[in-house]
Amino acid sequence: MRAYERLLKYVKYNTASSDESGTNPSTQSQFELARVLAAELEELGATEITLSDKCYLTAKIPATAGLEDKDPIGFIAHMDTSPDFSGEGVSPIIHENYKGGDITLSDSGYVIEEAKNPHLKNLIGCDIITTDGKTLLGADDKAGIAEIMTAVEELISSGAPHGPISIGFTPDEEIGAGADHFDVEGFGAKYAYTVDGGAENYVEYENFNAASATFTVKGVSVHPGSAKGSMINASLVAMEINAALPSSDTPALTEGYEGFYHLTDMKG
Repeated sequence: MRAYERLLKYVKYNTASSDESGTNPSTQSQFELARVLAAELEELGATEITLSDKCYLTAKIPATAGLEDKDPIGFIAHMDTSPDFSGEGVSPIIHENYKGGDITLSDSGYVIEEAKNPHLKNLIGCDIITTDGKTLLGADDKAGIAEIMTAVEELISSGAPHGPISIGFTPDEEIGAGADHFDVEGFGAKYAYTVDGGAENYVEYENFNAASATFTVKGVSVHPGSAKGSMINASLVAMEINAALPSSDTPALTEGYEGFYHLTDMKG
């Protein structure tokens, strides 16, 4: 099976994580894809397949004869998708032989503009897979899963020589909890690669570090006709809190190793 065919299959599973549930995994729906992957790994010939009660799926690809003493390497991808937009009822679209220009996402009203996405110029002549604009596609990181699974199939079926290989699929990466219960020792790889986003032929060797904070502001509700001196508008107070942060330290104005503050959502 080709990698893109696996991607089209995997995105049908709604694996959105949740930063509000407080459970591990944050959503039980992530188990659905994990079980599908476990069965597929078994069918391909992987060994030591384990799905933990916290939805961490690991497996081993034994070394070919004579290479058992090589250092084990690992490949990792995450199963969850971002909770910021719907992952339910994903309908992928294949834009064949992209010729350049904007890409319209069905009748959703969304357009991927070439001017805002200069990387599109490097994809002329390629087939591009997108969502229909009504949901996330979930390629982050089901594309990575599809690539790893396809590589596993190719290695095992071709008999190509290789050392010991560990495979890991994790939950909750999108909410910063993907590594919380990862069994590094049990995974058994001396070196590992996370197959996730980024440009082709590019390897990232550093992570960013982040912490989150949630402010809860309780105001005083008074009828606006008689509110002078007594109303406290919680939304306006929240805006003051954000305004107190350095205005130049935002993602749109920083680069490289510069730190930033990022307001992700506000409701009231």
